[in-house]
Amino acid sequence: MRRAALLVALLAPSAAFATAGYFQIGYGLKSKGLGGAAAAFPQDSLAAATNPAGMVWVGERADLGLEWFAAERGSRISGNAQGLDGDRDASDPHALPLPEMGANRMLDARRSIGVSVYATGGSTRYADNPFAALGGASSTAGMDFQQAVVAPTFAGKLGERHSLGISLNVVYQRFRARGLEHFDDPSFSASPGSVTNRGWDPALGVGARIGWLGRVTPALSLGAAWQPKTPMQKFERYKGLLADSGSFDVPENYVAGAAYKATPSVTLVADVQRILYSRVRALGNRADCLLDTSCLLGTKGGPGAGWRDVTVFKAGVSYEASRKTTLRAGVAWLRQPIPQNQTLLNIFAPAVSERHLALGATWRLGAGELTLSYVHALENTVAGRSSIPAGAPPGGVGGGEADIHMRQRALGVAYGWAL
Repeated sequence: MRRAALLVALLAPSAAFATAGYFQIGYGLKSKGLGGAAAAFPQDSLAAATNPAGMVWVGERADLGLEWFAAERGSRISGNAQGLDGDRDASDPHALPLPEMGANRMLDARRSIGVSVYATGGSTRYADNPFAALGGASSTAGMDFQQAVVAPTFAGKLGERHSLGISLNVVYQRFRARGLEHFDDPSFSASPGSVTNRGWDPALGVGARIGWLGRVTPALSLGAAWQPKTPMQKFERYKGLLADSGSFDVPENYVAGAAYKATPSVTLVADVQRILYSRVRALGNRADCLLDTSCLLGTKGGPGAGWRDVTVFKAGVSYEASRKTTLRAGVAWLRQPIPQNQTLLNIFAPAVSERHLALGATWRLGAGELTLSYVHALENTVAGRSSIPAGAPPGGVGGGEADIHMRQRALGVAYGWAL
């Protein structure tokens, strides 16, 4: 466990709220080029991140990839009587690396063992603290959340056309918050002194992901996978900020997909993914009671981000242009997780991307292959509605509205080779 934690700590990125809430839109750069669709179409040793059953179909190989992720994100507060008004940028730094790797070995013609390593997370960094006017707060503010997973995987075929797979997910997370001194007080928090400016706080957890893949006809494949909620150690340094004394489990999620070989060179793919953010208190609890002294930060029913569950639709086309070249294109879309009346606290987590366009290509180079992918998330804004309580503290924060926005770009390169 210690070695796995060290590995994922080194890989954990400072990502910037990666597209589907804090989940990536897909894992593996080949999948990214198809809008993230991979449940029924495994292509590399990152397949287990979507569907562990796919690993037995990819053969003996290793993959190493790096994606440069950039997000323009920020907030606008208007009509506020307490001096919070202003347009603020939370995009520093603008581009960050997001690594991934995997390897797979065949035990025999029907069984495989492998490992997939991937990461995700979110980050906001305000040079101009949105809450500075409330008093007692530093001039800068932000939150960072990083998550990395090492997923050892076993997969096996059932007959010639079906397979099952299971991954043991070793999860490392870390979190920090800055600039929330105004709320580090007994009138707001159940644990003053554990709200802000405590540095990085790490946490470990172990979960699982199981999947099935079936080639139901020579042209049609179907796949499905489920990951129950992964229990995590609590962020003890921030037990006065995050609901349920710093609890931050990995949300339950599941996916189903199809791949159809329309011609010998064209494959159509599609996935539907469901992420149950609302069942993690720090994410799902509503923030409405933040200024009600009977509802304190850090308690089980205390304020959270107010995120709702998310359904992600993904579709793509893979075209084998020649024996050595494969081209890809895809789209992904969702209803972002933040309601209009929950935008105030989410100025630190503006995960509002909804529409994504993707392109990708792979070139075979001897025993290896080079893959490129590009994903563009179109700009999206959530305009607050009844998002800031009216009146003066502690009964309100001066009213007005908080709007949040985000746009993303990601360019990745990967190299894969036969083992």
